[in-house]
Amino acid sequence: MNEAAMAWQDRVFGSFAYVLRSRGDDAERGQALVRLVLVPLLCLYVVPKLLGGEDRAETWLKLTVAYLIAYIPVSVLLYRDILQRPGQFHGRRLFGMANDYLGMLLALAMGGAATLPVYAALLWVTLANGLRFGPRYLIGATAAAFGVLGLTSYFNNYWRENPDMVLTLVLTTMIVPAYVLTLITQIQKAYHAAMEANLAKSRFLAQASHDLRQPIHAISLFTSCLRDAGLGPREVQMVDNIDRSLESVSRLFKSLLDVSTLDSGRVTPKIEPFAVQQIVDDVVRQNSQAAERAGGELRVVRSSAWVQSDPSLLTTMLQNVINNAIKYAPGRPVVIGCRRNGQTLAVEVFDRGPGVAAEHQPHLFEEFYQVRERGDRDIEGVGLGLPIVKRLAALLGHTVVLESRPGHGTRVTLAGLPTVEPQFAERERVAQQRPVSAMDGLRVLLVEDDDAVLLATASLLESWGCEVDKSTVIPETFEDCDLLITDYDLGGGVTGKECIEVVRGVQQWNIPVVVMSGHDADRVRDELGDPDIPLLTKPVRPAELRSVVLASALDLRE
Repeated sequence: MNEAAMAWQDRVFGSFAYVLRSRGDDAERGQALVRLVLVPLLCLYVVPKLLGGEDRAETWLKLTVAYLIAYIPVSVLLYRDILQRPGQFHGRRLFGMANDYLGMLLALAMGGAATLPVYAALLWVTLANGLRFGPRYLIGATAAAFGVLGLTSYFNNYWRENPDMVLTLVLTTMIVPAYVLTLITQIQKAYHAAMEANLAKSRFLAQASHDLRQPIHAISLFTSCLRDAGLGPREVQMVDNIDRSLESVSRLFKSLLDVSTLDSGRVTPKIEPFAVQQIVDDVVRQNSQAAERAGGELRVVRSSAWVQSDPSLLTTMLQNVINNAIKYAPGRPVVIGCRRNGQTLAVEVFDRGPGVAAEHQPHLFEEFYQVRERGDRDIEGVGLGLPIVKRLAALLGHTVVLESRPGHGTRVTLAGLPTVEPQFAERERVAQQRPVSAMDGLRVLLVEDDDAVLLATASLLESWGCEVDKSTVIPETFEDCDLLITDYDLGGGVTGKECIEVVRGVQQWNIPVVVMSGHDADRVRDELGDPDIPLLTKPVRPAELRSVVLASALDLRE
């Protein structure tokens, strides 16, 4: 096969694969839109041909013309119904198909040579139903097309007088859909195989990132303990360098875990009203030190707006955008602000970095794509930040837009956040502003199946003044405690949920709990069934753990 033929075949397979991927609500809406355009065009062609014929006074001819004209508003109503009631309604599909084939049957049977071009529409509609709705619909549509050809040959004199033409049309109606059916079957097999491979990749990434998160989590806690061990300036600088390296690796694993979670289809948005400034402040607080190390700063234009979205997913999106701005615009300020647009809000992140050339911009949302020129300095990351942002935006019904001018900077806009009336927020817990001495004497039961993580976490808690009772399994007996900190997956089919139930049962009160996990946070939250339990994703930053523990200690003292 020559290169041109192979390229043509690749385009055909690619087009079919795209159609197969988009089957569902969009497919039914697309078919209705085609009908909305095709029916009036056919009427403009067929009706004058029929009325200009010799038998225009016949009753059947008048009924045919009336039906074809009436089918135009019916097509509009079908399209409107699909917009108002999206979903896969097989009865609605069959109703549309039946009317399509009935209209083409009347046009072909009541006309002669003049209406023969309607056969092109017949073949088109047959193939479109199969490509949009699947092999079963293709078989059914092909059977309906044979029925149209048979009835037309029975009622139309012109067709009976031209059996060779009829045979040609019958063979075409048989061969073309059969070939398309073969292609659909092959593409479906290839598509399912690709999906299985993609899911296997996602499972591997999830497991690998979880297994590697455990030692990184332990190292992070140990370095925090070292910092408080009275080290000299040179040793403290070395600990800081280790921390920065761990942050880079942690961000990489978080990106890999985010991709694997999105690929698995387990991410379900939890929409709620919240103040957008809370999200911005949290992300700025998490990235301010990284910006300072890069020689820049984060500037915030404050907003009082409230929006309706998933705060956790929006935080991930904004985190990735700001992280990119810090990396690619070192030594420059990064500005974060909000802009109202009618009933929606847009969050904008603007940097004064070198910008991105126009030829690279269409590819920035592709996975693993990075703008690299010869001689460029190495930049951490694997090109997953913006692809994750785009996929989360689609999941939430928002949009993400990137604008960049070489030499002037880049602006990324997270738009389409529905605004709502301000709500009364719950009491904010800003633990970083509270005295650490509040944790002195706090009795903590720590359950963690990984020995290194158990030792590191216990050492860190003790350095903050906590009294720690630690165990690698759910303990059968333990001293009274003020706080339970548990890993979620404890091995042997036992989870943190069972640990919480056992400890609270022994203590006979709803003891405060902190859960740590390296797995999918949404899955863990669903299984816990208690949104008030803080969930920390490994590797946990010591400041984050301290903040949650301190908040619990202050609650106990109030």
